[in-house]
Amino acid sequence: MTQPQLTTDRLILRKPDARDVDAIVSFFMSERGASVGGPYSLAKAWRQCAAEIGHWDIRGYGMFAVTTKDNDDIIGLIGPWFPEDWPETEIGWMMFEGSEGKGYAFEAAQAAVAHAYETLGWDTVVSYIAEDNTRSIALAQRLGAQHDPSAPQPMPGKPCLVYRHPTPQEAQS
Repeated sequence: MTQPQLTTDRLILRKPDARDVDAIVSFFMSERGASVGGPYSLAKAWRQCAAEIGHWDIRGYGMFAVTTKDNDDIIGLIGPWFPEDWPETEIGWMMFEGSEGKGYAFEAAQAAVAHAYETLGWDTVVSYIAEDNTRSIALAQRLGAQHDPSAPQPMPGKPCLVYRHPTPQEAQS
């Protein structure tokens, strides 16, 4: 089965694979991983990485490895995420050290949201964001997402902010 690849002006979004493991594991073990429950031990970081890659085989889609067009090294993970216990379909993002401040997250997330609506046929897209993650909140707002305090929580014991992305029809009006 051919896996989708998205291309933007500066980026390639592709399925993550074995060449990305070290960078993904390092992210989950770092302080940057705190926004997604980390930092994790090596064992837990490796398992989380395996979940990211395995999501593709189980669902047929998943978070994309974000690379620049001139370098295939992964700089982040952005895209559709829908574990079995998630209440809604999500577009998530995790940008790795050194990739921030360049507009890459916005460019990749914009492509991922469009992919979710147009290719995957989702009728809603949310992003779950830790309350103290101001950079992710700013990105969600820049993408046009609105805070939805009445949305169900993915982990009720660990509340987060839920940002709802506009549908293509809402974005045009």
